[in-house]
Amino acid sequence: PAVSVCLEVLKNRPDFLACARGRKQPMPGFLLQARDRRDDRDVIRIGFTASKKVGNAVARNRAKRRLRALAREVLPVHGRPGWDYVLVARAGETGTRAYMDMRAELIRAIEKVHAARK
Repeated sequence: PAVSVCLEVLKNRPDFLACARGRKQPMPGFLLQARDRRDDRDVIRIGFTASKKVGNAVARNRAKRRLRALAREVLPVHGRPGWDYVLVARAGETGTRAYMDMRAELIRAIEKVHAARK
């Protein structure tokens, strides 16, 4: 699978737009957008975005590959079922930043998103 068995991948524009209206947590290597779907499905959904500002197709694909690897590793443990997450690549950072730094940033970003407005 593209990400993991317990994760679904967002593919529809309305899902991405709804997530963009949710909570945001900027980090040096990426931007995390998250929203509580408030539905009965206990699955974590994840989307990935890399605009042309990130670079050419090779750079965008590299950035998305790294974000998928992060999501595969971190979200099953730290993500919450019933939530949608979108990872947005940052120009000049996502493709070159140290993987372990980005992993720690994603864990911190998820904690901050869920700690906000309880």
